[in-house]
Amino acid sequence: MFSREESKKIRQEFWIAFGKSFPRKWTLYNTGIRDFAFKFHFDTKKALVVLDIEDQDLENRIKYYEKLQSLKTVLTENYLPEAVYEDIYFLDNGKEISRIYVLKEGVSIHNKNTWQETMEFFVEKMDRFEEFFEDFRDFIKA
Repeated sequence: MFSREESKKIRQEFWIAFGKSFPRKWTLYNTGIRDFAFKFHFDTKKALVVLDIEDQDLENRIKYYEKLQSLKTVLTENYLPEAVYEDIYFLDNGKEISRIYVLKEGVSIHNKNTWQETMEFFVEKMDRFEEFFEDFRDFIKA
């Protein structure tokens, strides 16, 4: 086990290494849609590339999720076959959101031997997610 401080240091090392190994500007929060963001997540059991819809207005969240749901076949056939859709997803803080994600299991931020494969997973999957978003941005935003 790692202490909280050791774990924090390892996490910082990973994200610094990722930024240096793959220097590019990701879309992330710059989608042009409020509370609609792409994110990377890496913990001690898994890595995720996610699209979170966190809008406090449930109607807006449902509207965006339904648009993405209507594009599910396109996303899974042409971009990310393993994409998982969850209309109701609870964050660790209890907040309810909608999430679409791609998962990589068997990796750990505490295991430097899995860092390279995780970085490659992040780049490949986020590239595909961003490509999908760019191709359908106007439809999603409308």
